[in-house]
Parts: sequence; structure tokens; C-alpha cells
Amino acid sequence: MEKKRMLSGITTTGQMTLGNYIGAMKNFVSMQDEFEMFVFVANLHGITTPIGKEDLRRNIKNMVTLYFACGLDPKKSTVFVQSEVLEHTLLAWVLTCNTTLGELQRMTQFKDKSVKMKSENGTEFIPTGLLTYPVLMAADILLYDPAFVPVGKDQKQHIELTRNLAERMNNKFGEMFSTPEEFTPKVGSKIMDLQDPSKKMSKSAENPKSFIALLDDVNEVKKKIKSAVTDSENIIKYDPENKPGVSNLLTIYSALKEVEMNEVEKHFEGKDYGVLKEEVSEVVVALLTDIQTRYNQLLGSDEVDNWLNEGAEKARKIARKKMTKVLNLTGLNYKRK
Repeated sequence: MEKKRMLSGITTTGQMTLGNYIGAMKNFVSMQDEFEMFVFVANLHGITTPIGKEDLRRNIKNMVTLYFACGLDPKKSTVFVQSEVLEHTLLAWVLTCNTTLGELQRMTQFKDKSVKMKSENGTEFIPTGLLTYPVLMAADILLYDPAFVPVGKDQKQHIELTRNLAERMNNKFGEMFSTPEEFTPKVGSKIMDLQDPSKKMSKSAENPKSFIALLDDVNEVKKKIKSAVTDSENIIKYDPENKPGVSNLLTIYSALKEVEMNEVEKHFEGKDYGVLKEEVSEVVVALLTDIQTRYNQLLGSDEVDNWLNEGAEKARKIARKKMTKVLNLTGLNYKRK
């Protein structure tokens, strides 16, 4: 049976945490077997807020290499850099001309990010790209006619705009886009802050001991887990409300060992927190060692560039065909009668 197409983007900012891996990446990788995956590096979205060129180049290479190291398979997924398929920006302009200012100003992320930029930088300089990037996101999607687009809570407005634009263009010019469905992936376990287990693990935490990044030095990771907040009971059981720190460590162990929580509790019955932290360290370090070994092998090779070139060529063929249809139906291709 033919697989349905799914499209997703890779951010070019920040770093990936253990929480990101367990909560999303692990399941994302497994979806390659279920769907025809198209994954693009969203570098055009990466310049909606100021970033230096060398930082951007490094982020693009580092993030896509890390995705491959985590299990993204170029034989199963079409992976490419957004800016290498020029149809993304061409379609974005056509869609922009069919989008209202009100639709974009109502976007929650625009409001939040523009307020944040003002408060952090004390500036009135709000890039126009911050307002219009949801249209580029719609173009990213509609070029490839995916059946599904995985979205988080903060992206629901964007997929709604995409669907509205697809219907608007189809009604105005004739059938040119399929309307994608939002896909809510199976959510992995939520991993909490190691120092404040009432909060979700985040790379933006002020205390570096609060989170584990996938590229952290493994000796530092051991120290972070050893210093993770627990409680004074020294009883290992899963109770997120009353024992959030201990429960968080058990969740990490359960997710990485792929063992049900009741089995994990049996395994640690009668043992102390020192044993718990030691065994959690072992499974986390084993995962990070595998990922980092693969990451370092790929970063210094030509493989990533070759995979991206192959992906871009495949994406261009599909995008070019779709864009030709758009140009014909809108009258922009003046030679077509």
C-alpha cells in the first residue's frame, strides 16, 4: 500500500535536549516506516530574528547532522535545505498576495515574539519576516501536497492558516492544492527539569544543571544526574505529585529502556536513590555515546552534504511541478493560453 506523505521542518536554532529526544524525536524517527517523510531544514525561518551568517551556517549543519545521528534515515526520508528549493519563496509571495494583514496580526506567536524582542532588546525594530513567516510556512507545506503535517500546540494557528489559504486559492483560481490534515504524533514521556521537576526540561533554563543536551560531555551528564533533585524519603516509586524528582528519573529510565513503569518500579524496589541515579546515568550515557559517535562521524564527512543535495533534487522536481500549476492557474505564466 502506498504510504501517505508527511512533511516537517527542522529548526536551525538552539540545541536538542534529552527531553526533546524522548518527547518527540524518538517517535519522529519511528514514523519514517509509516509515512513518506519530507523533512526540510528551515533556514529561511531561521532569519526571521537576527543571526550572524557563521552562526546560521553552523546551526544548519549541526542540527541536520544531529537529526541524522538520532536516526533520521536518508533512505527513508527526503531531507533538504529550504533555501535550496527556490519555489518556497516564490509560492510564499503568491500566497502573501492572497493573505490579509488581519490574519497575520492575529497570530499569537507574532504578538508574543514581537513583545519579547521589545523587552529583551529595547528596540522597535520588529522584522517584517516575523509577521509574514506563517505564509512561508504555508508555502512550505502546500508545495508538496502532504496528507499530514505534525504540529504542536503553538503551531495550530499556522496549520489553520495553511488550510484556509489552500481553500481560498482553490476557490479563486481552480484546484491547485490539497488540504493537509494536522497530525498529532504519539507524544513521548514528558521529561522535567532536573533541578526543578515542576517545570518541563528546557534548553533555555538559567541553570545548566537543569537540562541535558544531546551533545553534552558525558562526564558532565553524569554529574547533572547525580545532582538531580529527589527527596528525603529514599523510597523509589512513581508518584509525580508527591515525588516529582524521583518520578522524573524513573520516566527517563522507562523511556530509554522501553520498559513499562510497573516493571521499572519492581526493578528498583528496595534500592536507594544512589542506585537509581547510577542506573539512569548508564542508560542516558549509552544513548548519548551512540548519538555523539554517529554525529562526530557525520560532521567531518561529505555524507550529510550528499544526502542534502539528493534530497533537494527530489524536492525541486515536486516543487517545480506544483509551482508551474500555480503560475498557470493564476495567470503569472503569461505564455500559457
